[in-house]
Amino acid sequence: MTPSFPDLDITQWSIPQRIELIGQIWDSIPDSLDALPMPEWHREELDRRLKEADSAPDDAIPWEQVKERLQDGS
Repeated sequence: MTPSFPDLDITQWSIPQRIELIGQIWDSIPDSLDALPMPEWHREELDRRLKEADSAPDDAIPWEQVKERLQDGS
């Protein structure tokens, strides 16, 4: 039987132990998109957004500017 989350009592673990657990869980997720089901409407929305971005590349905001705005709170 697989232990339930409360059985793990991760609140008693140190922060580094919990971060290690997060890493192990993340690494256990398959890299293949085929392993993760995606509704067709998600794929359609992604395609729509990519086409929109490709049609107006000058509308993009550089990542550095986005970070500055977030840090400034503007």
